[in-house]
This record gives sequence, structure tokens and C-alpha cells, in this order.
Amino acid sequence: MNSTLTSTISPIFGLDTAALFDLPRPAAECRIVVAMSGGVDSSVVAALAADTGAEVIGITLQLYDYGAATGRKGACCAGDDIADARAVCDRLGIAHYVFDHESAFKEEVVDQFADEYLAGRTPVPCIRCNMGPKFTDLFRMARELGADCLATGHYVRRVEAEGGPHLYRANDPTRDQSYFLYATTQDQLDYIRFPLGGLPKTKVRELAEAAELRNAMKPDSQDICFVPDGNYAKIVTKLRPEGGVPGEIVHAATGETLGEHKGIVHYTVGQRKGLDIGGQPEPLYVIRLDAETREVRVGPKRMLAVESAEVIETNCIGSIPEGAQLTAKVRSLAKPVPITLEGPLGDMATTRIRFATPEFGVAPGQAAVIYADDRVIGGGWIDSTQAVSS
Repeated sequence: MNSTLTSTISPIFGLDTAALFDLPRPAAECRIVVAMSGGVDSSVVAALAADTGAEVIGITLQLYDYGAATGRKGACCAGDDIADARAVCDRLGIAHYVFDHESAFKEEVVDQFADEYLAGRTPVPCIRCNMGPKFTDLFRMARELGADCLATGHYVRRVEAEGGPHLYRANDPTRDQSYFLYATTQDQLDYIRFPLGGLPKTKVRELAEAAELRNAMKPDSQDICFVPDGNYAKIVTKLRPEGGVPGEIVHAATGETLGEHKGIVHYTVGQRKGLDIGGQPEPLYVIRLDAETREVRVGPKRMLAVESAEVIETNCIGSIPEGAQLTAKVRSLAKPVPITLEGPLGDMATTRIRFATPEFGVAPGQAAVIYADDRVIGGGWIDSTQAVSS
């Protein structure tokens, strides 16, 4: 599979594969470690890395083993996915190692996921996973193996700049994963490579077919990989049974009890469906979750409007461009909206983001990721919100 040892256009892929990895010296002298989940994206990264002529090692972290989740289409890092990663490495003629990280993943991601829901917050386990078992441990392993870089299949761009590389959104906005990587440190960004950030998914699947990878048409992984059937509340109540204790649904404005819920873990801020409280004069949404009283507070959509949010444990990647118009995403599928920062960003400091216009459905526990145009500036966890003054 290996091509020439210098930066040239690959006859197989039609790409300058060596340039995609920005290697510090000739590829033949380099070693690349590829994080392999068993999906098509990381498999294509391994194929591109092998094509450079560098020595390539694939590493898969087995993160969980939850019955049906290990064999379903769209899982990652478990069961059939490990077999897919191994088969790809065999096809490419590269080494493949599997490390059992189930215990760390449960403690740092799954248990925290359950605890956040129990506290009335809406967690983002993919960010926790990147901050913990994936990036921290993979970086350590790659360095211990003497690799020149660690490559992943994330759809983001790493762009060299004065003072060090910056992190940018992917060229394909429908695939962009920058929201989940805001906590990447500058040291990590110096070492990591994202060769798919400039490619659309259709091209990636074409590359997989060109390399004759068996998972070329494999479905994309799910957002919450360890939830077998998409029923996150089932996982949470299994781990934390108290999350399924019923309580009252209360109107946030009047204090009137409107009904009974089946446990606060079934609800998130901004939710409308599944409240089962008919006969109201206007649609009602979840405004707030009170874990202490087990109350689900509901109200009309206007009560969801917030003017600012306190953001904790912040990270900053590089410096903030002077005079830049900053935007923030407060949910993974939300559009970035204009904001101003009130306070420091980075070094785990607490800051406040103030929205230029009222923002709806801002949920504690979610991440607020801050951008300057397409560049990721950093972000943190939403700890609390301030409602729009009436």
C-alpha cells in the first residue's frame, strides 16, 4: 500500500497524502499512530497514513461492552468495531493494538453522564470522552511508541499559524466536529493531525472503496455510543435508580402543579414532547429541572429565553484575535450566535458569555464553544443561565 517516500500525489487516492500529516521529516523516517474506532473515517486515516510511506500503528481503545451495543450498526470501540479495525490494519499491512479502557471509560464518562442527568443537567459524553480516555491516554501511548504524531478521523482542521497551530471548523459544515474538540490543549494540537478536515464524507467513502476497506459503507457511529437503543434514560436509571423516582410537573410562572413525571432523567431543558400535560392554553416546554425537589418546571417558550450563561472550566486555544466578533454554539447542532465575553477564557477559569439577542434552550451541562469566524477559540461547560429580564 505504501507509495513514495516524498510528498507526491498518490496514484491510489489522488491526494498529497504526506502533506495531510505535516510530518517533521521524510515520511520513511516517521512513525504515525492512528486512533481507530472501527469506523470508516479512522480506517481511511490509517490508509492515508500508510500511503505516505511512514510506519503506521493502529490503536483501538475498547471502551465498553454493553450487550446489544457491541454488535449494532453505528456503535464504536466495542465488539464488531474492533474486528473491523483489525481487518483494516491487516488489509493495510500495519500493526494494530487493542487496549482495554472499559473501567476508565465507565468512571470518567458513563458514570459522570448518569450523575449529570441525576443533577438535572444535560451532559455531552463525547466531549468527556475526548478530554479523558481518548485523547489523554492515546497521546500518552503514541508518545511511548515514539510516534511523530497521532492522527484521528475527526472532521476538523489543524492550521499552522504564528505561535503554533490553530483549530478550525471542517470544510464540510455538515460533518464538522469542532464542538466536541474545544477542550483540545495547545500541546495536544501540536501533536495531533486531522487529515479528513478538508474532505467531504462522500470523498472519504470513495477513498475507502479505492483502498478496498471492508467497512467502506459502514454507517456512521452514534452520538452516544454506549446507549444500545438510543434510550439514555434506561442506562441512567440502571446506574442511578433514584433518577427514575416520580415527581411533580410544576408551572414555572404560577407554581401550579400540572401533573406527575416519571423521573427527571427523562427530561432536558427545552423539551416539549413527552410531558403529558394536556389542556393548557399554550404549548409548554421544560424550563428548569430541580434535582433537589425532583420538580420539572415548565412554561411557555418565552421563558426559555436567556441573556447570558456562566461557563466554567474553560479552555482557550491560542490567543483571542483582537477586535474579533466572537460567536458561540451552545448545543452541538445549534448555529453559532454572536456573543461577548465577560471574564477570562482558559486555564479552567470561569467566564460569562452574553448573547447579542436572547438565546433559547441553553441547558446547564452542555458545552459553550466559542469561535472567531471558523477558528475554534475554546469554550467550557455551561453551569447556569440568566433569564431575559421581563
